[in-house]
Amino acid sequence: MAKSPAPPAVPLTNRERPADPKPFEATKEQLLDFYKHMLLIRRFEEKAGQLYGLGFIGGFCHLYIGQEAVAVGLQSALDGDKDSVITGYRDHGHMLAYGIDPKVIMAELTGRAAGISRGKGGSMHMFSTEHKFYGGHGIVGAQVSLGTGLAFGHKYSNDGGVCLAYFGDGAANQGQVYESFNMAELWKLPIIFVIENNQYAMGTSVNRASAEDQLYRRGESFRIPGIQVDGMDVLACRGAAEEALAWVRAGKGPVILEMKTYRYRGHSMSDPAKYRSREEVQGVRDKSDPIEHVKKLLEAQGVGEADLKTIEQEIRKTVNEAADFAESTPEPDEAELYTDVLVETY
Repeated sequence: MAKSPAPPAVPLTNRERPADPKPFEATKEQLLDFYKHMLLIRRFEEKAGQLYGLGFIGGFCHLYIGQEAVAVGLQSALDGDKDSVITGYRDHGHMLAYGIDPKVIMAELTGRAAGISRGKGGSMHMFSTEHKFYGGHGIVGAQVSLGTGLAFGHKYSNDGGVCLAYFGDGAANQGQVYESFNMAELWKLPIIFVIENNQYAMGTSVNRASAEDQLYRRGESFRIPGIQVDGMDVLACRGAAEEALAWVRAGKGPVILEMKTYRYRGHSMSDPAKYRSREEVQGVRDKSDPIEHVKKLLEAQGVGEADLKTIEQEIRKTVNEAADFAESTPEPDEAELYTDVLVETY
């Protein structure tokens, strides 16, 4: 008996998908909050770079300078009581965007006992279950599978939470990412996959490293819709987060957000970034800097230069206090080498 022909495949463009996001219409107070959080990340990361140069921070250190709008815009839309966040090793900015004390973050960078991971995680392994922030992971793309597990946990416990899983354009070519996509769509898991496309992965342009460099399309073969977002505009980021969260919370499964952003520094503090010109970097700073963009919006709403200068002074004071704390607080006791290795004794 002849088999019935398979139904024709439905093109992704004809399927239901999230609405095209619109820039978030922020109040003056919300704009000020975005500005303060982004400026805090910028000044904190600049200070971390200085401390690394002075030898207070060891190992690898990946700065978030230039990408501030992504973490601030997306995480400002989350429900801090229910939603979870996981990211890779460029993680300081995401913790600061969540309102975590800069002192314990800087203390972690310098390997001190007062650090948020008790000085044992360092730059790449920040963690706070209290804030539902699950790292900080040093293995490229590993957090995507773990984030899918967090999303499964949200669905299994029916707690209404959504996982925001960040990864970079380099990690977008990892195999486990696609296993996670498949699983997340099959089970309609509440997860937003966020690709922070800062154009260069480690040191190779995304155009040279990826056959499909429009990364928001990477979920099409899994029927996961994708949205490309201006990651240098905090209002565009927040608007995209609103649409993605509405889609996921409605039980429609995962979404991919490709955040087109840019990092001003090298991949890490040990990277001289000779694969791009100074003119290119300066051009992005001049045309697309996320903090300067919000500063202009605030000025248009009547926030004067004196007010902005006061904010700058307050944030510099906060960052300097965090650095002083990190330099002066004790290192972990040697006995800490044997704690937190296993959850239980076996």
